[in-house]
Amino acid sequence: MKTIYIAAGCFWGAEKYFSLIRGVYRTEVGYANGKTENPSYEEVKHRETGHAETVLVEYDPRVISLSFLLDLYYEAVDPTSLNRQGADVGTQYRTGIYYTDEEDLPVIQKSLEKLREKLGVPAVIEVKPLKNYYPAEEYHQKYLDKNPGGYCHITPSQFNRAKAAQPTPSG
Repeated sequence: MKTIYIAAGCFWGAEKYFSLIRGVYRTEVGYANGKTENPSYEEVKHRETGHAETVLVEYDPRVISLSFLLDLYYEAVDPTSLNRQGADVGTQYRTGIYYTDEEDLPVIQKSLEKLREKLGVPAVIEVKPLKNYYPAEEYHQKYLDKNPGGYCHITPSQFNRAKAAQPTPSG
């Protein structure tokens, strides 16, 4: 198994989205790359902790490649929107890819270059090594499963695309 941390705006919808992708075996929502330890949702939302709402995505590279996973990620966000996805605005809603394996960086960079060519402009997706990650409170975990009518900037058709995607394995 491999792990990548992805910030995609509000983590409720992003967690649901990634959990639907074949080859993804575990997701968890949390707060990444901030300047405080063990922040609460209220601290991330109302204080300048520097954390991004992030989804830990554990996947099997024999089933799905990182580049394919990132292609699906780009379909679920507006990669040109800085610190905003849907109605959610603020640095905690920024887009980002945080890696723990240095070998993932060239894959991420190549993927973003391909995206830039497609868009004609650079994406504003932050790419950094994971500095820290703290799981969010239990009530945020699998939020849209517990609250099916909950707000999400990801559309039902995007959820369906994630569910129907035919993954490509690594190597």
